[in-house]
Amino acid sequence: MIEQLAPEYGFEVVARLDLNDDLSAARAADVAVEFTVPSAVANNVETIAALGVPLVVGTTGWLKEMDRVRAAVEKHGTGLVWSPNFSIGVNVFFRLVGEAARLLSNEDQYGAWAWEIHHHTKKDAPSGTLLKLVEEMRAAGYTRPIDAGSNRAGTHPGTHEVGFDSAADTITLRHSARSREGFARGALKAAQWIAGKKGVYEFSEVLFNK
Repeated sequence: MIEQLAPEYGFEVVARLDLNDDLSAARAADVAVEFTVPSAVANNVETIAALGVPLVVGTTGWLKEMDRVRAAVEKHGTGLVWSPNFSIGVNVFFRLVGEAARLLSNEDQYGAWAWEIHHHTKKDAPSGTLLKLVEEMRAAGYTRPIDAGSNRAGTHPGTHEVGFDSAADTITLRHSARSREGFARGALKAAQWIAGKKGVYEFSEVLFNK
């Protein structure tokens, strides 16, 4: 999908590398986009950052390696944009959920849940996006329990839902991806932005801190 959409963003794909390929071929690129598996992220970042190439990391489930990743980017003076989800709509969704949590933080009659479903091949559960949603709710001051759940089935590209329920009413916020196109477009937007920059950034900084 990234390769298909790249020309719309002024990019030409110069290398497409798999897990066992020689990553030094990335040296020819202005930006590397990394969508692999959690266990590969830190090694990939270290190798590509050493080439002086900035990265966009769209893999999820690797954040325990963030210190290692940040150190590699800083050591080699390059740049990186990461996100649990590169969909522009999901990043707006994060903000909407955070605002709802803030408004209901002192309304004790409202309980909360968070839920997601993805295709059966997704490696991490709960998704990085769901964890980020809960994090946004906590940061907004919602301290009561949040019941969180995940499902894996079929080829579903991803739905995330957050709800608040009281005896009087229910508020439901939901984002449903129709395909992986949104993730690819967000990653390409991030690639445009990080080219020539140094440092580690979240995608929300690309979108909202202009």
